[in-house]
This record gives sequence, C-alpha cells and structure tokens, in this order.
Amino acid sequence: MKKRFNVKGLCVPTKHYMVDITSRLEKMKALVDYEEYFVINRGRQYGKTTTLAALERYLAGKYTVISLSFQGLGDDIFSSEETFCQSFLQNIDLFLERTSKSYHLDATWKNNQVTNFDLLGRHITNLCKEQKVVLMIDEVDKASNHRVFLNFLGMLRNKYQFRNNGQDFTFNSVILAGVYDIKNIKLKMVADGKLKLADGEKTVDSPWNIAENFSDDMSFLAPDIAGMLTDYEADQQTGMNIAEIAEEIYSYTSGYPFLVLRICQYLDEVLEKNWSKAGIVEAVRLITEESQPNTLFDDLFKNIRNQPALSDFLYELLMTGKSYKFSQGDEIVEQGLRYAFVRSINSNILIHNKIFEIIMTDYFITKEKREGSKIVNNHLEADVVNGETFNIELFFEKFNAHYQLHYSHRDKAFIEREVAFLFLFFLQPYLNGKGSYYLESKPNLATGKRMDVVISYGGQEFIIELKIWRGQSYLQDAHLQLTDYVKKRGAKCGYLLTFDFRQKKEIKQAWIQAHGIPLLAVQV
Repeated sequence: MKKRFNVKGLCVPTKHYMVDITSRLEKMKALVDYEEYFVINRGRQYGKTTTLAALERYLAGKYTVISLSFQGLGDDIFSSEETFCQSFLQNIDLFLERTSKSYHLDATWKNNQVTNFDLLGRHITNLCKEQKVVLMIDEVDKASNHRVFLNFLGMLRNKYQFRNNGQDFTFNSVILAGVYDIKNIKLKMVADGKLKLADGEKTVDSPWNIAENFSDDMSFLAPDIAGMLTDYEADQQTGMNIAEIAEEIYSYTSGYPFLVLRICQYLDEVLEKNWSKAGIVEAVRLITEESQPNTLFDDLFKNIRNQPALSDFLYELLMTGKSYKFSQGDEIVEQGLRYAFVRSINSNILIHNKIFEIIMTDYFITKEKREGSKIVNNHLEADVVNGETFNIELFFEKFNAHYQLHYSHRDKAFIEREVAFLFLFFLQPYLNGKGSYYLESKPNLATGKRMDVVISYGGQEFIIELKIWRGQSYLQDAHLQLTDYVKKRGAKCGYLLTFDFRQKKEIKQAWIQAHGIPLLAVQV
C-alpha cells in the first residue's frame, strides 16, 4: 500500500509516513516497568492518540494492554456508579475481543454483579492477580465534568496505594491522556460550576495526585522530521535537500505534529512535490487561508473568543511585544501552555509557532476591521503590487504617509504599544491571496528590542525589522541583529523600520550599508 501523510485521526506505520518516536516509547515503558501511573497532557492534535497506539504495540507480549477512549461515549455512562462500572467493563471486554486472538469469552471482564466501585475494585483485584495489566484511557477530558469519574479515579488511587504497600492487586500502570491536567480536575470542575463540594470536602484533594506527568517534549524536532522525510524520499526520489527542508518545516511549526504533517501533505499532494523553501512558504499560505478551518484552528479560535483574558494575553504577547516569564500558578500562562498556544523557552513565554502567529495576527486584524476601536482603515493602492512583484520601497513610502496622516499626533504610549499591529494592519490587504508574513518576535519591542516581520510574495522574501528609537547605540545593535538574520536567511538585503517619538526627528527613507549588507532604513 502506498504511504501518505495523515492529519486525521490515528497514524498507522503501514499506511502513513511517521516520525520515529521509539525513544519516547522507551521512556514510557520505563515508567510502566516501574509500575507508575502517569498522565499525558498536550494540546489538540499533538499526537496523543497515535502515541498511545504505538505504546500499545510496544508493550505487547510483556503486558496485557487495555486501551480505551472516552471519545464519543456520551454522558449517559456517567449518570450513576452502576452505569459507569458496567460500561467500563463492557468496553474492556469489547476491546479485548477485537484485539486479542487468544481472548475467550469465558474469561470475560464483564460482570453483571459489579454495581459500585467497591465491587469494581474487588473485580479488578481478581483479574490482575495473575497478569500484568496496563490500562490506557484517551480523551479523558470528556469525563472531566462528572463526579462519578472523580470517584473512579479515587478508587484506582486507593488500590494503587494498597498495591504499593503489598495489600492489593491492581493495574500495573494506568495512563490517562487529554488536554487538561487530570490531576487538577477537581479544581476545574468547581471553577466551572460542574461540582458542588460536600460539607467538609476540600478542592485541593486531588483524586489523581499519585500520577506522574510525562514531561518529555512530544514536538517533532528537525532530526525527527528529517527521519520521516528520509523514508518518504526513498519512495518518491524527489531530490529534496532533506536536512534543509526539515529545518525549514520546523522553523514554521516549532514541531507541532499536526502542522508538520499538514505542510508535508500539501507539498506531496497539492503542490506537485515542490519540496523547496518556496514550496513550504506556499504550503503555509494555503494552510493559513483554508476556507474550512481544521479542528486545531477551530479549537484555537473558540478559546480566544470565549476567554477574553486569554485573548488579551495572546494579543499582548504577539502584537505589543510584551514579555512574560513562566511562573507557577499564573492561570492564564498555564492555560496558554496547556492548549499549546504558547511555549516556554528559557522561561520566556512565546507564541508556539509561526503558523499560530499568522492566524492569530489575521484574527486580531480582522476583528479590528470589524470593530474599529484602534485604527483608521487604510486605502489599498494597487501600484504596490504588480502581478508577482511586490514593490517594497513604494510600500514603505505609502506606509510612512499613512502613518504621518493618522498616527503622528496620537498618544505615544498607544503607538509604542501598537506598533506591530499598526504595521501589519496596513500590510495585510496588499498580501491578500498571494503573499504571507510571519513574525520573529524578540520581546520586548516597547523597551527597545526588535520584532522582525518576514514577508513572502511571489518568490520574493523581505526581512523587516521594526524598532522603536532608543538612541544611537540601540540603532547600531539593530543593524547588527538585522544583518545577522539576513545572512542566516540567505537574503541579499534587509529593511529597518524605526518609529521615532522625539520632537525633533528626521522622517526619511534611504539605503545604507551595514556590516556588508544593504539596508533600506525607514524612519517615521
């Protein structure tokens, strides 16, 4: 069977090109061998289901593996303790019947006499006396609004503790996978109004505080992507530079599994196997402009729309260059990390990847056009774009004129905070349908550090550094930073846009030489 790149549901090694996750499975197996219970918490479409399926195969032979999912089961199974116990055992039975050739119905897990968690616990004891059983449950978020599930976790926790004390038999390991940290499920339920505490009951008593967090990074690093592309190249023989393409895909995705595979899918199936940097740029443009947003983007937009504090946090991080440090207990930062909308690099919080930056920026700009709370809408002048050519010098001239007309007398604090947004708001209409951009943010723009905007249009790439005037020494630093990045990207020149708020300033646009690289210096 011919393999392809898969972005929908479970990836299967015989059908799909996949990253080798053996090292991750070895770490998980080490936890299982040590009889640990652990949780896998990652954002949507981060490969959790595929990882559990691979772990199931990896443990086969040494353990009896039971792999369940709460996806699609509905709320009825949580209506009572008896209903949950019966549904749980029936689903185990169905799984073993489907997957085990040696499974016999007379050795069934199903037991009509199990009507509460005490009886379920005894049943588990009997069935785990003579075999090592690993229980995996995917999509546990679906159960996160039900007290019955809390009680089920509490029963498993008690059996785990008795087992470690030599007083019981139970599952060798239990592995739960979902977006939310199941160890804090009780706090979430109380906050959401889904759980009313009984007299004397504490919210801090977690029913799953025995579990480890599987903290290994599940992103695809460039060498991981290169390994997958090596398999693909052996079949397709496109002649691509595997290491270069893998690095470029990683630079746009930061290894987010769905986005890596989506780019590869577009290159293979839509863009006629154009495995080049230009092909990747076009794939990214197609992904960010899909008329039917994928489930990952749907989830991102849903959370931004429904959670104003999260939306404000992402806007500040992305558009104003405001810097955040990772801090235990910061609810909004933890929320962004939980959804994988952001990531922590050396304790600095950044938008997770360039593709998220693009779609979030587009979202905020579109929202502004609709609500009009910040900016006067710019008038698009078509002479900047001509077929496949983007006249960057003329664009800067028009932006400068637009800026002087609408913003030169606005409040300085407002302009400093909104610099990137103002620039991108003016830029976006010129790129509609043909070009794309992404941010290379280096917090904090407002304190003098830079924010790079990389524009791609018709095979051209323009590297622009946005900077606020903080003195001549900062300007020299900007020249060095920009020329270094231009060299890294293999470009011939760069563009420096400086916002100067001094009373006596020179509005100018001129080419200069810096460190052997031509730069168009624009000052507004």
